[in-house]
Amino acid sequence: MTDHTGQATEGHGGQEGWRDSVSEATATDLENLLGTGVSAAQEQLQRNGGFLPFALTVQNDGEVRLVAVSPSDAAAGTDGDFDADAMIHDLQALLRQNRDDFRAAAVVCDILLVEEDSDAIHVAAEHRDGSLFAAVLPYAANATTQSWEFGELGADSSEPAIWVD
Repeated sequence: MTDHTGQATEGHGGQEGWRDSVSEATATDLENLLGTGVSAAQEQLQRNGGFLPFALTVQNDGEVRLVAVSPSDAAAGTDGDFDADAMIHDLQALLRQNRDDFRAAAVVCDILLVEEDSDAIHVAAEHRDGSLFAAVLPYAANATTQSWEFGELGADSSEPAIWVD
């Protein structure tokens, strides 16, 4: 799990302004990646109690594809079984190498919102035209119902990672 010290905004804050600043096709691609990423992560949480970082792409023909890499062992002295940061780095490198094959991509990972002391699903979506959109969805286990409870989806900041040189 990656630590995230930035604070998520409440609700869909910033989404309307963001959507107005990009083309309809770009907005559709990024929102598709966001929705698919959140849904896939929620499904993995409910099925397995956690999830490894993964990526999604919108191919040039519009097809959405899942991209995954094998986990690396965690560095000695850490409490994890795998190195999530290394997996994210590997996913970004793989996406950069193959970016001519798709028009948009998103990296989905599990983060810790330090200021809120909450786990969250983080989706950072990026379009070939330079548009970015990221969101976080806080979650927690409910021991009573033995299920997951999800908070409000909020906009987050993101830096370009795929269409950079």
